Amino acid sequence: MAISQFRVSHFIGRRYLRAKRQNHFISFISLMSIIGMTLGVAVLILVMSVMNGADRELQTRILGTVPHVILKEDQPFHDWQTIRDIAMQNPQVEAVAPYYEVQGMLSAAGEVMPAVVYGVEPSLEKDVSIVNNFMARKGLDGLKDGEYGIILGSRIAAQLGVFPGEYVTLIVPQASVTVAGVMPRMKRFKLIDTFEVGAELDGLFAYVHMGDAARLSRTPDQVQGVRLKVDNLFDSREIAQDLVNKMPKLFGYDWTFTHGTLFQAIKMEKAMMALLLFLIVAVAIFNILSSLVMLVTEKKSDIAILMTMGATPAQIRRIFMVQGSCIGLFGSLLGGLLGVLAAWNVSAAFKWLESVLHRDLFGAYFIDYLPSYLEWSDVFWVCGLSFVLSMLSTWYPASKAANVDPVEALRYE
Repeated sequence: MAISQFRVSHFIGRRYLRAKRQNHFISFISLMSIIGMTLGVAVLILVMSVMNGADRELQTRILGTVPHVILKEDQPFHDWQTIRDIAMQNPQVEAVAPYYEVQGMLSAAGEVMPAVVYGVEPSLEKDVSIVNNFMARKGLDGLKDGEYGIILGSRIAAQLGVFPGEYVTLIVPQASVTVAGVMPRMKRFKLIDTFEVGAELDGLFAYVHMGDAARLSRTPDQVQGVRLKVDNLFDSREIAQDLVNKMPKLFGYDWTFTHGTLFQAIKMEKAMMALLLFLIVAVAIFNILSSLVMLVTEKKSDIAILMTMGATPAQIRRIFMVQGSCIGLFGSLLGGLLGVLAAWNVSAAFKWLESVLHRDLFGAYFIDYLPSYLEWSDVFWVCGLSFVLSMLSTWYPASKAANVDPVEALRYE
């Protein structure tokens, strides 16, 4: 009996949804409700996918290139192997590599650019950084001690106008006394390769062999610190603190000091954008409620006739809940489909737009393209929550319909 009653309510509700109404304004509001919910769900999925893409690129590209943890002393030192041995005792530390950092200016063909030049041990650096994966020619293996080769970020190389095989001059802000007076320290390096991570790092960093960097700084056979790669980058701060406690002469910091604010900004922006865009869905849900309230007012005589024929208040309530739920379901599913298609194609669309406009729309950001990474869990909860809220919005107009007095409704018919 209950099943047949449900089928009757479902049949009448769908019939109302398809029927041509005398009040076209109500039909217009219902259509706007579907369109609003579709757009709201689609845009919400798209924006969350872009935020997920930025978050993913930050973790894989940016944080895969920069060290997770850095340990160093006040002055360059020799015995970095002891630090490596102690650090590797921590099960979360995957690799350790020494480094030497030199900040200076790179000059070629009359162009000058600031850069952070890292002296690295090629065989060990590949264990703590993925930058070697983004090199087109020899990679880090092309850096030989004493040959003074250099690897530049693609933006630096483009700005200086140099290509592999040509030379650049590294100017270090350390004074050298010569017959001509006090001069900044300079050394010519041969460009052996470039890297392109697709981020701001391409315009900041350069790599040389650690021995060359140490000799340039007048501290041969010494290192400035060690770089660590850890299993879970979100545990980097605790790992750094633990190692500093074991080796008090060291001080250390993790990636959150250099890129942590960017990571938190993406998280905050993702949450705020989701909240703001969900207001679009809320407006669509409010339109569903408004259209159903007006529909109940329009259909009072039909409701009264159904009641006189034996329909119960529960059946009347289900009729209008079915109608509102159908609007919510259609809008959620269509919005989910459009959102998924948009998330899959937005990166290619913006690349095409850049080619049409001949402009680099993302050159000022930490990545130079628009990333998008679709997480199906986001699609499910956005569509599901939108549908649930649309169902809840039908309760008030459906209850109002169930409380119609047949005598009052038919008095003037």
